[in-house]
Amino acid sequence: MRFGLNMQILVAAIVGIGLGWFLNGVAEDSVIKQQVLYWATIVGRFFIDLLKMILIPLIFTSIVVGIANLKSHQQAGKVWRYALGFFVLSTFCAMVLSLAVTGWVKPGGGLQLDMFADSMANFSAKSMSGGEFLQQFLHSLFMNPVTALADGKILPVVVFAIFLGVALVKVSTSQDQGTAEKGNLFFDGLQALMAMLMLMVQWIMKLAPLGVLALLTQLMATQDMALLGTMAEFIALVFAITLIHGVVILPGLLYLFTRKSPLWFWRGSRPALVTAFATSSSAATLPLSLTCAEEQLGVKKDVAGFVLPIGATMNMDGTALYEASAALFVAYLMGMDLSLAQQIIVMLTAMIASLGAPGIPSAGMVTMIMVLQSVGLPAEAIAILLPIDRILDTIRTAVNVEGDMVASVVISDRLES
Repeated sequence: MRFGLNMQILVAAIVGIGLGWFLNGVAEDSVIKQQVLYWATIVGRFFIDLLKMILIPLIFTSIVVGIANLKSHQQAGKVWRYALGFFVLSTFCAMVLSLAVTGWVKPGGGLQLDMFADSMANFSAKSMSGGEFLQQFLHSLFMNPVTALADGKILPVVVFAIFLGVALVKVSTSQDQGTAEKGNLFFDGLQALMAMLMLMVQWIMKLAPLGVLALLTQLMATQDMALLGTMAEFIALVFAITLIHGVVILPGLLYLFTRKSPLWFWRGSRPALVTAFATSSSAATLPLSLTCAEEQLGVKKDVAGFVLPIGATMNMDGTALYEASAALFVAYLMGMDLSLAQQIIVMLTAMIASLGAPGIPSAGMVTMIMVLQSVGLPAEAIAILLPIDRILDTIRTAVNVEGDMVASVVISDRLES
C-alpha cells in the first residue's frame, strides 16, 4: 500500500515528535543525541534551502501569469473589476480580523524557542513614525528588479511582477498584430516556465516527509515540551478566527451589498461547502460550486463561469488569514512583538501570496515562507506549521470556496441593479 503525501508527512511528523521527545530526555553530551541532531540539522536546512530556492521565481511567474490571464476576459471588463475589488475587500477584512484576534490572544507569547536564537539576533522591530514608515515602505517597493531577484527581496519582486503583468495584458491585446504576437509569445514562455517550476515544487515536496522528520526531531529535542500545548492553542485559535470570517464577515458583506439572507445563501451553497471541507481543494469543488451558484443561488451563468474559476485560484481568504496569524504566532514564539509597520507588511504580503500563487500543489508552504521572510522571521518555523497544515486546510478551504460564491452572488446582483 502506497501512502499519499499528506499521510507520509503525518507519519513523519509523528515519528519526528516521538524521536525528538526521546532525545529531549537524553544527556546533552550523549554521542547518539549529538549525531542525530547533526544529521537532522543538515537534512532540515537542505529542505528549507530548496524551498527558498524556488520561492522568488515561483512567486514572480505566478503573479505575472495570473494577471496576464485576465486578458482573455477583456469583454467582461466590468465583471473582473468587480471581482478583483471584492476579492481584495474580503481578503483585507480577513487580514484585519486575523491580526487583531491573534494580537489580542498572543498564542505562544510565554514560550521562547532557542531554535530561533540566531534569527532573533538579526531581528529588529524598530519604532517609526507614520511618515518614516511610509517613506521606508515605498523605498522598499521600488528597486532594480534584477537586484531584488538576486537578493531575494520579495516585495519589490512582487511589485515588478504586477507592473509586468499589466503591461503584458496591454501588449497582448494591442491593435498592432506584430506587437500582440510578441506579447503572446512572451506569455507562452512564462506559462512554460511556470509549468517547469510547478514540476520542481513537486520534486521538492517528495522530500517533505524527510524534511519534516528532521526539523521536528531537532525542534522537539531542543525545546520545552510545552510547545505541544501551545500548538493546540494555535489550532483552536485559527479555527475560531476562520469560523468568524465565514459565519460573520462574509455573510455580512453579502447582506451589505445584496440584502440577501445568510441562511438563504448557506442553504444554496451547503453541498459545495461540505465538499470543500472534505476535499480541502477549491479546484476539486469547482464543478459543484458552479452548480450551486447557478441553480440554487440564481447567479448568471456567464458571471459564475468567470468569477468562480478565477476565485478558486486567486481568492483565498482562509489561506491569507491563516498565514497572517501564523506569522504573528512565530514572532511570539521568538519572544518578539511585531510593530504596526511590520504587521502591515505581513498583511500586504499575505494578501499578495493568496492572490499571486494560484493552483500550485503544496504552494501554501512556499507562500508561508514568503510571508515569514517579509518581516525577517525564520523560514525554519515551517517545522512547526507543516504538521498542522492539513488539519487547518479543511476549514480554510471551505471559507475560500464560500468567499468565491459570495463574490459571484454580489457581482451578479450588482450587474442587475
